[in-house]
Amino acid sequence: MVTKLPSSSEDRPAGEPLGCDTSDLIQVHRIFRWLYRELPGLVRAVPDGDVARADVVADYASMDFYALHLHHETEDVVLWDRLVERSPGCAPHVELMRMQHAQVAAELHDVEPLVEPWRTSADAATRDRLAAGVERVRDTLIGHLGHEEADIVPVAGSVLTQAEWDEMGEHARKGIQEARKELPRDVMAIQFGLMLATIPEAERPAWMKENLPAPVRLLYTLLLKRRYERAMGELYEGRPVPPIP
Repeated sequence: MVTKLPSSSEDRPAGEPLGCDTSDLIQVHRIFRWLYRELPGLVRAVPDGDVARADVVADYASMDFYALHLHHETEDVVLWDRLVERSPGCAPHVELMRMQHAQVAAELHDVEPLVEPWRTSADAATRDRLAAGVERVRDTLIGHLGHEEADIVPVAGSVLTQAEWDEMGEHARKGIQEARKELPRDVMAIQFGLMLATIPEAERPAWMKENLPAPVRLLYTLLLKRRYERAMGELYEGRPVPPIP
């Protein structure tokens, strides 16, 4: 739970009310929980020696790893120092977040070098080491996300402005744009599709209207939706895609 300690009045932005909508972070966390629960099974399901299938799953593993690095980098760069300046009582929770980020980074450092050798060989031994490594990341990550939602998100929602909070989304979008050549070609479609998958189907049109500009909504309807469905169909080999809880 959040420890209620004194907040600082210094560094408050002039002309903007404190308080922001943090629901987008909860959506992102739901996606990460889903991605890292699904990935070990997808890896283990690749038959020994099936290089074509390993190539597909390796692409998505690399994308998942990059996304998690970027998400944590975004918080490290944009959120932590500002949160401590605005609410000094949150410092112990922020220190825990930094330590957990370092642990996740160390576990990713161990598992990421397995991706390319497995992509080219699809051997069972490397496959199983990769899946086990992802499970270690998953277990650490799920605990970390729970702490963040309990101890960080409520404080951020009360002491940051909406513009300050939105800087995290801007930083992440910039990171994805810079890395697009190294990521699967449908990364933008996958990003939008996964975000929408966290919204009940009946509520998606209203959510899109409220959160996406008209040109982006049109782009998703005409192009990105089809690409997302194709990408998920490839990843799950035509099976139903498990819902995001």
